[in-house]
Amino acid sequence: MNAIELLDQPTATGQGLVFNHEPIQKFWFDPDLSNRTIKQERRYRQTRLAAAFRLFARYGFDQGLAGHITARDPELQDHFWVNPLGVHFSRIRVSDLLLVNSRGETVIGQRPLNKAAFAIHAAIHEAHPNLVAAAHTHSTFGKAWSSLGRKLDPLTQDSCSFYEDHVLFDDFTGMVVDISEGERIAQALFKQDQTASKGVILKNHGILTVGTTVEAAAWYYIALDNACHTQLLAEAAGTPQPIDHETARLTHSQVGGSEGARYAFESLYAGLLEAEPDFLD
Repeated sequence: MNAIELLDQPTATGQGLVFNHEPIQKFWFDPDLSNRTIKQERRYRQTRLAAAFRLFARYGFDQGLAGHITARDPELQDHFWVNPLGVHFSRIRVSDLLLVNSRGETVIGQRPLNKAAFAIHAAIHEAHPNLVAAAHTHSTFGKAWSSLGRKLDPLTQDSCSFYEDHVLFDDFTGMVVDISEGERIAQALFKQDQTASKGVILKNHGILTVGTTVEAAAWYYIALDNACHTQLLAEAAGTPQPIDHETARLTHSQVGGSEGARYAFESLYAGLLEAEPDFLD
């Protein structure tokens, strides 16, 4: 069965904070993970992906034609879903999403594909098979911080989520259209233990985040942009006093987990679902 036949009729559907509640999926329209079919999981990822674009528009992360979030297909592991070029984040619907294979061919969808989206995301999905999603836009504070060519300091409890969990990619060569640059970004994400950092500061370009769920990648982007904003304000106001290494590490272990990211995203998703349900179309 080819990809078009398989996907023609999609159907609807660690470490960190300790939550003394029932699993998250019971609360936010998330069916039991263990009982999901492939089609239900695909639909789930699509709805969260479309919602992430709407939420990014609300945060002002929309800049012209720039920006893309991808979600790996749950069955066709070398394919990913992505937004088409030229559709504003605030108008993205599930039906607008493109399915793209590892050769940059659009398998489902009629709209044009952003070449930079393929060059960056295809390499990340190939190099990090455990990751489900990656997010990159040209948000104002992410761009401003990236121009300094530095990683963030652990200035606040929130920014500790990225302590020793983000990297600097300082090899800017212009707009990313060559897969080789995407491959270098993907390699930069690797930690010493071969897991992936949450995010990367792309010098003179912006920021990018990844996650094992769409929700995590999207929330990490929101949080990383906020951390950039916070440090820019702090340094403009005076001389910030960073959190010490041991405390920053401890705080990271408390606030840096993916479950907390899912809770944060799903609280935004619930409001979006009530206000703009058309993103499900």
